[in-house]
Amino acid sequence: MEAVRLDWAGGVPRLWAAEDMASRGLVTAVSSAAGTAVVVGWVGAARDRVAGAHGLLDAFGRPGSDPAVPAGDYAAVLVCRDRILLIRDEHARIPLFYEEAGGRVSAVSSSARLLGRGTELERRYFCRYLTGNLAQPHTELTPFAGVHRVLGGEVVELSLTGRLHGRTARHGRGVPEPLPPEAVGAQPGAAAKDLRRALENAVGRRMGTVTACHVSGGLDSTSVALLAARTRATGRDRPDDGGLVLLSGCFGSGELAGERPYLDAAVEAVRRHAPAARPVAVDVGDTADFDDFRRHAGEADEPHAHAFRAPFWSRLHAAAAELGCDTLLTGCGADPVADANPLHLHRLARTGRLRQMTAQARAWANGGERGVRDIVRDYVMKPALPLAAERVTALTRPGTVLGGLGTFGRPRWLRPGFARAHGYRGASVAESRFVFGRTPEQSLYDAANYLAAPDLLSWHRAREDGFFLSHPFLDPEVVATMRRLPAEATFCPGRPKAVLREAMADLLPSPIHGRAVKVPFDQLYARGLRTHGDGLIDLCRSASHPLVEEMFDVETLCRAVNEARLGMGDSHSWDRVNSSLALVMWLEGLAVSGS
Repeated sequence: MEAVRLDWAGGVPRLWAAEDMASRGLVTAVSSAAGTAVVVGWVGAARDRVAGAHGLLDAFGRPGSDPAVPAGDYAAVLVCRDRILLIRDEHARIPLFYEEAGGRVSAVSSSARLLGRGTELERRYFCRYLTGNLAQPHTELTPFAGVHRVLGGEVVELSLTGRLHGRTARHGRGVPEPLPPEAVGAQPGAAAKDLRRALENAVGRRMGTVTACHVSGGLDSTSVALLAARTRATGRDRPDDGGLVLLSGCFGSGELAGERPYLDAAVEAVRRHAPAARPVAVDVGDTADFDDFRRHAGEADEPHAHAFRAPFWSRLHAAAAELGCDTLLTGCGADPVADANPLHLHRLARTGRLRQMTAQARAWANGGERGVRDIVRDYVMKPALPLAAERVTALTRPGTVLGGLGTFGRPRWLRPGFARAHGYRGASVAESRFVFGRTPEQSLYDAANYLAAPDLLSWHRAREDGFFLSHPFLDPEVVATMRRLPAEATFCPGRPKAVLREAMADLLPSPIHGRAVKVPFDQLYARGLRTHGDGLIDLCRSASHPLVEEMFDVETLCRAVNEARLGMGDSHSWDRVNSSLALVMWLEGLAVSGS
């Protein structure tokens, strides 16, 4: 989807913004003495998009300026008096790409597919993509040779004629040093108060004129909806203006039907603070993963590993769009951000505090009903040697296509010759270093940003829906708050997200406040594979794009689909199947469109 484009005519830059998206507030174009800017999304606060765009232009448009990248959900193209800047926020929700050859940029767009039309496919990208769900957003590679991605928090500088001058990572906030346990313990409830304040600010920045909150009945989404209701009731809008929508997907049967009492409790609690909030219960009982998979996966701008879940989200998005919502808030990201960080055990082992690590591992095991050996393997050993750990696991679980298949190892259906020729091993190493890094307990937050909220569906639908998803738990202020808390302040055995529960204790209804386990969406996945498994296998066998046969052993991939349909494997191996199927469908979409 093209929301913004920059190209050159006779050596003069031409900046274009999609009028239909601008009319809905998705794109903002501003001009001043500093130059002209087109911002897709919002800078600073969703309600002040024009002011945010002007602030970005004024900050970066001054000659010699070197400001930090401000918070928000945006991609921006700035044509200043002496240079051109391409900027994305650290979340990297809104895509931005440029086509370059010989050090000169010929075009900039929010659509890699439009820039890459007619160009050769970049096979290294597909190896990077297939290493795991995190790979896509944090590499400059795109599916098309010569088309590059502007990374999150990056500023790309061009001359007015398109000459590439440089790429600079400018992070808005530094990583704060963790507080010592005694500093937190000296102020009872201080951690909860800090998180509550940060989350309130994050929700407030994301409130639109008509805001929808996805309410699932869990702790995370209910917390966001409650804070949105409080913001609505105490802000500049009248509390009875009906500008808050409580959006939920309801199932009439199956295990997910058991979520209904929690949904009702969440909605009732929110409406105590905002009586005019409109509950919208969308019947999604007939949806299944992989419904209309060819369209959801095949029409995306680049391969979309989570396209299998698009039918559920599309149903909710359509309901919010009918009500004129301009923002949709979710609870995505709370699991890795607001919970205790288990990779703290790796830091204890790394610094020689083995007795303390053992005691805490035992507490983690008791709290999660897992063995101490499993805890140490997952959070101490695997982060130290992730590729070796996966290789050992694969050797101990032979016999099936999915047996022992983890996050980084080569899936058996990816041809070894293709993997060797196009750098799969190097991509796996790079991916493992991104996920775990030198300090895994800190890398967790960077990885969470890309895993918790894959927004390609939101981006693909934005023009028709009139909004982007936004995720308060992934706000830089919230992440910074949790990063600086010591493990002793966040870990409570058997009580996940203890700080968040304490922070929201005065607002949460008791059934949700005490809830530790939520029904997963396995039912949708199992139903989808039962319903569409044969069709997915047929689509793989009939794929016409030559890269499918070059890259995959199709029959082995089909056996993997059958194993997943029988419930074999685990979430890691199913993710590898889902992303591979999405890639096949995406390539077929290219073949059909002639791109």
